[in-house]
Formats: sequence, C-alpha cells, structure tokens
Amino acid sequence: MSILSSVLQLVVALSVLIILHEFGHFLAARISKVEVEEFGLGYPPRALTLFEISGTKYTLNWLPLGGFVRLKGEVDAETPGGLHTANPWARLFIYSAGPLMNLLVGVLIFAFMYTQTGAPDFTKVEIVGVASGSPAEQAGLQEGDIITNVAGTIVDSQQVLSETIYANLGNNIDLSFRRGEAAYEVSLIPRENPPEGEGAIGIIMSNVTYPVNIVDALPLGAQATYYHTIFLAMIPGEIIRGAIDPGLARPVGYKGIYDAYQYVQQREEPLTDSPVSLNVLQFFASISISLGVLNLLPIPALDGGRILFTLPEIIFRRRIPIEWQNVINMISMTALIALFLYINLLDFTNPIQFP
Repeated sequence: MSILSSVLQLVVALSVLIILHEFGHFLAARISKVEVEEFGLGYPPRALTLFEISGTKYTLNWLPLGGFVRLKGEVDAETPGGLHTANPWARLFIYSAGPLMNLLVGVLIFAFMYTQTGAPDFTKVEIVGVASGSPAEQAGLQEGDIITNVAGTIVDSQQVLSETIYANLGNNIDLSFRRGEAAYEVSLIPRENPPEGEGAIGIIMSNVTYPVNIVDALPLGAQATYYHTIFLAMIPGEIIRGAIDPGLARPVGYKGIYDAYQYVQQREEPLTDSPVSLNVLQFFASISISLGVLNLLPIPALDGGRILFTLPEIIFRRRIPIEWQNVINMISMTALIALFLYINLLDFTNPIQFP
C-alpha cells in the first residue's frame, strides 16, 4: 500500500473518531437543552458554512483532521441557554458524552470483530500449533484437537492445562482430547528444558470459537473494551513497577500513530467477507478507547478536568468561579499544546521501535 494511501486512510479514520467524540458532546447538549452554536468538520479557519438548522451552523473548515462543537456560553456563566447556566448534572452529562462515545465505538468495533472471527469459549482449549519434534507431535497431537483431560485433571481453561503440565515436568502423563466427534487418549512426557520459544509439550493453545450475531457480540465487545480500558489505566503503575519499558509506553504523535498503523498493516489478518483486517480493526478500536480514556483524565482543558470542576457544585453546592476555570483551562491548554509538540518531535528524534 502506498504511503499516500496509508496517510489518507489514517487521516480519514482519525477524523471520524474525533468527529464521533464531538458528536457525543453535540447529542448530550441537544438532550440537555444547551444551545449549540456550531458543529464544525475540520478545524478553523472556516472554509464555508454548509447549512444552518435550529440555530446551529454546520461548517467545513480548512484543517482536515477532526472536528469541534462550539456550545453557547462556554466561557460565560450568565448567557441564557448556555453551557454554564445549565444544571451541573447536565454539564457533567455533556462533558462525559464525548469520551463515552469513543468507548462505545470501541465496543461496536470489537463486537463486529467477534461476528467475523467467532467468540471464544474459554472453557474449551484447542491446539492451534504443534512444534516439530515435540512430545505433542510424537504423541500424534494435531492442530484442531480439543484437550479435555490431562494427568487426571479436567481441562476447562488454558491456565489449568498449563499449570497441570508444568506440575508434571519429566513425568509420563495421560492426555485426553477430541478430534471431530472421536475421543482419544495418549501419553507423553513434558520436557523440563524445551527449546527456546517452545513450551513443555510443544503446543500453541487457544480457545474454541463459536459464531455469534451482532446482538450477542455486543456484551463481548463491552467486555473487551472494559479490559482494554483497565489495561490503559494500569500502564503508569506498570511503568513505575518496571513491568513495562517506558520507551514503549510513551504517548505518540501523528508520526508515531502512522508508524504503528504501517506496522499493523504489515501484519494483516484478513477477515472473512471483510475488506479490512483484524489487526487494523483492533488498532482503531484501541485508538478510539485511548481517546476516550485520555479525555477522561482529570486534567484542566480536557473533558475530565471540566468534570472535575463540576463536581464541587454537585457535592458542595458551590461553583468554582467561571473566571478561575477559564484561566486554569487556558494555562493547561497551553501546556498540553507544548507537550503535544514535544511528543511529535520525539516521534522523529526517538521513534518507537516495533518487534
């Protein structure tokens, strides 16, 4: 795929994710009866006004990446029908809606992936690879075999299979499995010192999958989004603990995202009846979830910071003066822009290395 084609795909996809984020704010504002002055595609300067409906201008702007929503009274606490004259619960809803829209997009992408690949049954362990010359190959195990029992222990998870095998290194054990409708039993000896990159018996494990429709896949998509969100939230702690290399976990700018997209494209796994690949879908699900999580951080100028400013009004019935909020948000936005420029510079001077 050409560089220009990859760049265009990435720009379009990122723009859609950002516009959906802003659309979340837009919908919440409409529901909360807060007036929306402008919904812009791209960033100013404005190229043209497409049309105007119910007091909202829909505009096309010259900078093509993303979009924005301009609400009435964003910096003024006295404007009738504006953001800061709305109930604090309404403001909390509006601020949260953008990040939640990004998380919802993650749910939908993961759900679609499950409709294409099937949903995993975590209670059934399938062999998806057998190493040449390994105990598994010598015993006659093949790809597609489903392991049901090992050393007298019922196998109902990958963890049970792995723990039982490694508890019997060097010992002869019985292993039962299904191949199609037939059941078999073999004996083998797990290796104490297997070759590098191989396990004790030389198999690659996975879970059996079963077909699901989009409705059944939605809870699975929500679960995948939840675990991905938890993983992102745990990254700072894992870096401090030394479990993750800080260089691999640092934020990236546009070039870093492009480099990651190029890497993902090189590892494409085509999906049945789909023009896109599993890795590309997962990449954009991750980007969308990351946008949602990032914007929920309690940093002024981000949605999470605005939520933080709203909480004292809900809890203590006292509002932080809007003038203070504006100054703090402006300072924070300046710092965030400087950080953004620095991160983009790092993409060139110290690019992330991929395996």
